[in-house]
Amino acid sequence: MRRLRLIATLCLPVGLGLGLSGCALTRPPAQVEAPVPAQWHAPLPHGGSLASLADWWRQLNDPLLVELIAAAEAVSPNVASAAARVAEARSTRVQAGAALLPSLDGTASASRGVSGSALGAGGAGSTTSSSSVAVAPLTTLQAGLQSKWEIDLFGRLRADRDAAEAKQNSADAKWHDARVSVAAETANAYFAERACQEQLRVAQADAHSRAETSRLTELSARAGFTSPADAALARASASDASGRLIQQRAQCAVQRKALVALSGIDETTLEQKLAASPAQRVLPVVGSIASVPAQAISQRPDVYAAELGVASASADVGSAEAERYPKLTLSGSIGRLQYRTDGFRQSLDTWTIGPLSLSVPLLDGGSRIANSEAAKARYAEAVSTYRASVRQAVREVEEALVNLDATAARTTDADSAVQNYQASFNATQARYSSGLASLFELEDSRRTLYAAQTARVSLQRERTEAWVALYRSMGGGWSRPESSPMTLTPAAKVAKSP
Repeated sequence: MRRLRLIATLCLPVGLGLGLSGCALTRPPAQVEAPVPAQWHAPLPHGGSLASLADWWRQLNDPLLVELIAAAEAVSPNVASAAARVAEARSTRVQAGAALLPSLDGTASASRGVSGSALGAGGAGSTTSSSSVAVAPLTTLQAGLQSKWEIDLFGRLRADRDAAEAKQNSADAKWHDARVSVAAETANAYFAERACQEQLRVAQADAHSRAETSRLTELSARAGFTSPADAALARASASDASGRLIQQRAQCAVQRKALVALSGIDETTLEQKLAASPAQRVLPVVGSIASVPAQAISQRPDVYAAELGVASASADVGSAEAERYPKLTLSGSIGRLQYRTDGFRQSLDTWTIGPLSLSVPLLDGGSRIANSEAAKARYAEAVSTYRASVRQAVREVEEALVNLDATAARTTDADSAVQNYQASFNATQARYSSGLASLFELEDSRRTLYAAQTARVSLQRERTEAWVALYRSMGGGWSRPESSPMTLTPAAKVAKSP
């Protein structure tokens, strides 16, 4: 009780003398560090200034990809859910801000009844008596305004407002993150569709070549120039290629259905759009990436949302702590009351200021302390989540950079391998046609060429995945709000509860 009297002595004069603003128990937030490396441990393209990600997809000069991404964002349940959470968080923010202001309610009522008096008369010695009742209707009309204001003595309502504001900004950042994720997923599906069609062309060419070899070998065997064993080998090779071709067609059909589901575009329409669009273009050179990891990571909406999660949890701790202290409430009202009865009318005007009530928590079984401890535990969880998100962001960027650099270095070798294996196969086929090479040599050369062509398609697919992963890991063109109260530095800092 001595502690409560001291707090009241310090806060009440301030509150009553300065517009009842009260005092806050929470101190200015301290700082939490989430270390990031001072430099990337991965090769950076073009020296390391900030890349422009806003027009990332348009760098391909592929209008169909841009159209598919826009269509996917429009039908994505994840984006719709994120947008709904933004609207919900905005409403919560308005409610939390309104709690700091006085509430004002209007009241009105009307009632109608009767009132009267009994009159009795009788003479001396009379044996009878008579009475009469005069009845008059009474109408009562009442209207007024009632106000109530909780004076934020210890900063609970302000902490709730700050927490709601952080949650609203976090929800907005998560909406941007959902859009980035949908764009990346759609681009990967689109590139997978293009790679599948390229692999299908390789499989078709291989199957046609083997079928032609089988046909010619069969004719030669019937003429007695080729052994039955060679004819059987040629037929087996053609059947093997035919089976792979059927499998590849099925894979492409499944991949296209995935793209249909993502974009929401009718399959027939999508097929027409894909047929009208040129084949996959060469990936553009990546602009450049910020040489300072903290500068790059700060542009990720998920990291920013995690920062705001810490700020919100910190404000929740302050709110829970303030719940343990007294609450001061001021009420007031104004109104008019009117009576009407049998030609008589009377109006009364009323107003009150008060009561000024102080509610002091005494016994609650430890509920408020438990709520405070729970809020501190949630804060510790938010800090851990934030630090983990920073580490994960650094990892994703560096992995994307390494993969992009490695695939770029391997592309020249893959192209050279296909060219030389193609030349070797052509030479072996010419030798086989002239009887200077065996069918086994031809099939071995064909298998090697097919493997090299397949590897090149896979490498192209891997490179597009790395390109999309870099876009996603760099935040997808999202820009951190200039009004953000926290800044990520090489020793990343966010708000911390005292």
